[in-house]
Amino acid sequence: MRVHIATDHAGLDLSSHLIAALSAKGYEMVDHGPAAYDPEDDYPAFCIDAASAVAADQAAGVDALGIVLGGSGNGEQIAANKVEGVRAALAWNLDTAKLARQHNDANVVAVGGRQHSLKEATALVEAFLEEPFSNEERHTRRIGQIAAYESTGAVVP
Repeated sequence: MRVHIATDHAGLDLSSHLIAALSAKGYEMVDHGPAAYDPEDDYPAFCIDAASAVAADQAAGVDALGIVLGGSGNGEQIAANKVEGVRAALAWNLDTAKLARQHNDANVVAVGGRQHSLKEATALVEAFLEEPFSNEERHTRRIGQIAAYESTGAVVP
């Protein structure tokens, strides 16, 4: 599986750790930056690039997911969710990481690098990457309702 990853300065150490750890597990890691620590960097461009790559890969039939990191993960999740075809979820424990995939078919996970130890954050990301979407009708229906709103602006029950 290809995994696109992006961060800001607050998640740079975690990003480096995840790239090494996940590469060792056989994931094809694609780093969308930043390349160096800059306490004044702006995360939206990095996260949007990673999310766009996930959406493009998935549209092309490539098995791909994404990871966006920051201090809290909130802004990074918001930025990723602006990309058409992306459903980014903030994971703060194992249940939220798994349910993001299982119930919401999220394709990008956001994690706060200042909120977790390296071990905890790695466990969250691995849980997200390993969990499949359930394909249950109720979850598919709800995802469809969100997609319909995005394209039409109408809430359809």
